[in-house]
Amino acid sequence: MTAYDIIGDIHGHADKLKDLLRSLGYQRVGDGYQHANRHAVFVGDFVDRGPAIGEVIKIARATVEAGDGFAVMGNHEYNAIAFHTKVPGTSGNSDKWFREHSDKNRKQHQATLTQLSPRELSDAIAWFRTLPVTLELDGIRVEHAAWRDNQIAAIQQSLASRGRFSTDFLAESEQVGSELHAAIEDVLKGPELKLPSGLSITDKAGHIRDTVRVKWYEPPTCQTYRDFHFGSDDVPNVTIDDTMTQGMTGYPADAPPVFVGHYWLTGTPTPLAPNVACTDYSVAKGGKLVAYRWDGEPVLSADKYRWTS
Repeated sequence: MTAYDIIGDIHGHADKLKDLLRSLGYQRVGDGYQHANRHAVFVGDFVDRGPAIGEVIKIARATVEAGDGFAVMGNHEYNAIAFHTKVPGTSGNSDKWFREHSDKNRKQHQATLTQLSPRELSDAIAWFRTLPVTLELDGIRVEHAAWRDNQIAAIQQSLASRGRFSTDFLAESEQVGSELHAAIEDVLKGPELKLPSGLSITDKAGHIRDTVRVKWYEPPTCQTYRDFHFGSDDVPNVTIDDTMTQGMTGYPADAPPVFVGHYWLTGTPTPLAPNVACTDYSVAKGGKLVAYRWDGEPVLSADKYRWTS
């Protein structure tokens, strides 16, 4: 059985990535890193925010292409593909893109736009299109935000029939209300639950929201919005109406260990459940770049986390 080091969201912090890989016993080989008997696994979100986005992409891509690691797509890679893919039939002043070039979206993507040349950006987007949404490796699962069997199957079927993040794929995945749009939102960005009528929260970015991101790995029965919410916003302590959570059953206790990123956690890393671990501990906000060292254990443990800060 191969041993894996599952590495959280990097967001352009190449120095932290190199420090972490060296501390885990990896050696530089060309542009990538190699370990004698382990493989690195990246959970996505290589771009945006950090100071060395191009170098992060170069390291991760070289490591994967040399067979020394694996990577899944993060929501920031998906967003980048959509941001840089024109809607067919538009041109000139009427250009439209699958991800709108709004001030909000451009601001989120600005560090990548600033740091990468047009050629580097085009090359990166081409690589992002090749990334899998999920991985199953020797008894573990890896994806960016949430493991949802039916939605993962829908994404895989659409990729196979429409092409890997092609214009046909994006036309459906960006259509609000479509099955594929819901699947991308949940698997890459995390399931959300609508708050009762008249209630809202202000998120960390100052945006007013009437939905909350939820602990998809737990069953919602008899929980309140505050207990079931994934984060630290001021969420109402109101019991969830069961009719709002149909299809949410949690991640089975007997399912393979699954590793995610995405959630901007803080504090001392620890598993979310016996078979669920998050490796995103907010490196882009002054936190830690975290890895989980998996050696075949079916029950995950806090003492298997490593990090650099």
